[in-house]
Amino acid sequence: MMIPPPLSRPSALLPTDSQASLPLHATGQEGLEAFAATLDPAAAAFLRASGFKAKAGQIALLPGPEGLSGAVLGLGDAPAAARAEPWTYGDLPRNLPEGTAWHLEGEGPDPAAATLGWGLGAYAYTAFKPAKREPARLVTPPGAGEAASTAALIHWVRDLINTPAADLGPAELLAAARAMAEAEGAAFETVEGDALRQGFPALAAVGGGSPRAPAVGILRWEGAADGPLVALCGKGVCFDTGGLDLKPSAGMLRMKKDMGGAAVVLGLAAQIIRARLPVRLLVLVGAVENSISGEAFRPMDVLRTRKGLTVEVGNTDAEGRLVLADLLAFAAEQSPAIILDCATLTGAARVALGPDLPAIFSNDDALARIVQRAGDAHHDAVWHLPLRRGYDSWLDSTIADLNNVASRPMAGAVVAALFLNRFVPAATPWLHVDLYAWNDVSRPGRPEGGEAQALRALHAGIADWLSQRENAGSETT
Repeated sequence: MMIPPPLSRPSALLPTDSQASLPLHATGQEGLEAFAATLDPAAAAFLRASGFKAKAGQIALLPGPEGLSGAVLGLGDAPAAARAEPWTYGDLPRNLPEGTAWHLEGEGPDPAAATLGWGLGAYAYTAFKPAKREPARLVTPPGAGEAASTAALIHWVRDLINTPAADLGPAELLAAARAMAEAEGAAFETVEGDALRQGFPALAAVGGGSPRAPAVGILRWEGAADGPLVALCGKGVCFDTGGLDLKPSAGMLRMKKDMGGAAVVLGLAAQIIRARLPVRLLVLVGAVENSISGEAFRPMDVLRTRKGLTVEVGNTDAEGRLVLADLLAFAAEQSPAIILDCATLTGAARVALGPDLPAIFSNDDALARIVQRAGDAHHDAVWHLPLRRGYDSWLDSTIADLNNVASRPMAGAVVAALFLNRFVPAATPWLHVDLYAWNDVSRPGRPEGGEAQALRALHAGIADWLSQRENAGSETT
C-alpha cells in the first residue's frame, strides 16, 4: 500500500477564498444574551426556544429564509480558554450538517485553534472502509495556513500509524519517508544489507528474525547553511511480537503502532521544513520488525552496537532501545547542536502518566523545560521525568558493558532512558520522548487510533530553543 506524502491541508479545510459558506459564531455563557441581541429577532427567538445555553461544546443551528442561516458554538463559562483550545472545535466536522461549508464569524472563534481542531476532527482512516459521512468543511481563515498544514501532517502521521503491519513493513515505512522527503525538497537515502549490519549492528540484530529486512532511512535538509544541526531519531518497529520473549496476545494487539515514534519524527521533520526554520536537519528512522524465526536474536545474546558498547540481551521485547542506540550513536557522530528521539518505548511511562501524556527525559533540564512549556502552550502536553543516575547500576551486566533491561522491576521508563543516555555524549543536549501514539477512545479532534503525540510540542519547542540560542548569541557579540 503506497501512502502518499502529506497534503498542504486536509480536504475538510477549504481555501481561504472559497465562496458560499455559512457563518459559525461562538459565545460563552455570560455573553449569550448579548450575542442573541445581534441576531435577527426570529433567529434569536428560535435560539432561546431551542434550549441553547452556550455550554461548552453545545451546537445550535440558526434558521433563515433559505433554511439554514448559520450556527453557534457554546464556549461554556471559561470562553477565553475554550476558544483557544483546538479540541473545542473538534466535533464540528461531524456534528454540523453533512457536506456543508462554514466560515468563522465574529470575535468568538480563534482562527488558528478552530482550523487545527476542525482539521483534526475531520480525520478518518479510510483505506479499508469509507467514512460514515462526509464532514462539514471550514473555509480556512486568513493567517491560519500553518494550522491547516499542521492538521494535514497529523493526518499523514495518523495514517502511517493506523496502517496494518501487513501493509506497512520496514520497506513501506521508508518508502513513505522517501516520498515525504522528495515532496518537501529534502535528500533521502537508505542503509541496508551488509552496510546496515556493519554500521547499525544492534538494529540489524533486532530485525534479523523477520523476512522483511531491516533498514535505516536518513533524511537531510539544508535549511540554513550556517544553522545548527538538529538530529531527530525515530523508533520504527513496524510490528513487535516481543521476539523470543513473546508478548501475550493482549500485549501484541496494537503493536502496529510501535513505529509511532518514527511517524512522529517524520511529521515533525516535514513541519520544520515547511516552517523554514533556520536549521540543518538530520532525521534517522530505524525501520525493523521484531519477529520470531531461527534468525531471531535471543535472550542472553551479546550484541555489539555502533558506539562499540556491548549489550547483553536481558529481554528481546526491550528491542526499541537497541534500535535507538545505534541511531543515537550515528547522530552524535555528526556533531549536532541537539538530538531528539521519539519512541513508543515503555509501558511503564503509560503506567506513570497515562495514555495522553508522553514522558520526556533529557540530559539538559533547560531543554526539557522549553519543550514542556511549549507543549502546554500548544495543547500538546508532555511531562518531564528524571534521569535518575542512581538507577544506572541496574543496567550492569557481568559479561557485557550493559544489559538492555534492569535487574529490578521498577522505574521502567527511567531505566530505558538511562540506557539511551549511554549512547549520547554528555555535552550534546538530548531529549527523549516516550509516547503512546494512540487514542484508546474517540474524543473531539482525537478519534480512536493512531495519534501524533508531542509533534506540536516538539516543533514549538525547537523554535523556542532556536530563539533562545539566537538571543544568547546576540548578547555575547
